[in-house]
Amino acid sequence: MADQSVLGLFSTSDEAVEAADKLKANGVEEFEVLTDTPYPDGAFGEPESRHRLYVFPMIGAALGLSVALLLTAGTQLAYPLVTGGKPIMAIPAMFIISYEGTMLGAILFTILGVLFESRLPGLGKGVYDGRITEGYIGLVVKVPESRSEEIQSLFREANATDVKTSSEN
Repeated sequence: MADQSVLGLFSTSDEAVEAADKLKANGVEEFEVLTDTPYPDGAFGEPESRHRLYVFPMIGAALGLSVALLLTAGTQLAYPLVTGGKPIMAIPAMFIISYEGTMLGAILFTILGVLFESRLPGLGKGVYDGRITEGYIGLVVKVPESRSEEIQSLFREANATDVKTSSEN
């Protein structure tokens, strides 16, 4: 059975909080708040959002350092050039390339991490209303089709200005 997204549109934050409380009382723990105003996390009782963005730069830095060391050491060992009895591996020169490779890897993986954590690109078409950008607050709940009517009536009981649905596969 396909899930359905139900959007309840509210004109005030008090109505949205009341609807969020009703959702929790009816066993719906996960919902999304859509608003044009930056409310603090948890203002509507939504679960705390978790992210793993800090992992991406660390992985990128480790990979960048590994590639830089492999590139510099591999090049010097593959093409040994003895100059005046100095060692083949020029460690001070490797520091510069290693630093640049580490920074490049960290930056590239940070960009990928931001895209991943932001869920971009959004390939699935969700339910949305343009009035959210005009000050309305939207609560989006993904539920099975069997509970869709229950959630819609719950939003209407909480004085929702409008209720919209969208089927998702």
